[in-house]
Amino acid sequence: MMTALPPTQEQLDRPLIQVRDLSVRFGQQEVLRNINLSIPRGQSLVVIGESGCGKTVLLKTLIRLIAPTRGSVHFDGQDLAELSEKELTSQRIRCGYVFQNAALFDSMTVGQNVSFPLRQHTNMSDREILDRVRARLAEVGLPDSVMKKKPAELSGGMRKRVGLARALIMEPELILYDEPTTGLDPIMSDVINELMMRTRRNYSVTSIIVSHDMRTVRRVADRVVMICPVPRLQPEEPQMIFDGPPSELERCADRRVAQFVRGEAGERLMELRGSAAMSA
Repeated sequence: MMTALPPTQEQLDRPLIQVRDLSVRFGQQEVLRNINLSIPRGQSLVVIGESGCGKTVLLKTLIRLIAPTRGSVHFDGQDLAELSEKELTSQRIRCGYVFQNAALFDSMTVGQNVSFPLRQHTNMSDREILDRVRARLAEVGLPDSVMKKKPAELSGGMRKRVGLARALIMEPELILYDEPTTGLDPIMSDVINELMMRTRRNYSVTSIIVSHDMRTVRRVADRVVMICPVPRLQPEEPQMIFDGPPSELERCADRRVAQFVRGEAGERLMELRGSAAMSA
């Protein structure tokens, strides 16, 4: 495995990710509209918003698992749309992705799951791979004994931690987390939050986290972005309705932000009833 050269000062000064006028449409359905984001290196950004607003689509567009309908994504100064498939693969290796349901290979053991990126993208020896897998599992609080287990034998929290260990195995510069605490009890959710913060400290990574969990937002975020479902917007209204530190969420004048943060369903429920009545 080649050792990466240290970043130049120019690289350190420019945003790791620059999103410009990003829109995504599937057929007639507009999911993302005119998203503009500049994400510095080392920042922990949490993206919030109600279900169906396009958070996961945004996450996948950042590494071009989904191609934008309009606009661009620049990763470390490079427009992803201009890269060949080989160049795009090289850029993706610099990213770790923690999927919502861990997305482990059911037929593989934990050890095989975590080592999979190393075997795909490096020439490391079996000994080197084993040592790194053990180290990453230890970092997420899992013993060597889990290496021979299949994902079906693990609890939900353990699967999430295995997914994080796999995302860390290539020592990425960017980690994308898709609902990392969904389906977990409060204690295990707090464990995952602590692991995300520890990962950021230990690896100096940039983190982008999609979450509904306001405890996660308050614990791990430097910056919060809230996006609103396109159907709830006025014709020319920006989709990003909040962009700032988590301490400002409670003071935001936009009632949609306040309702989401406080979990107040009253006005939204009336909107849903009105939509149902119109379509009846």
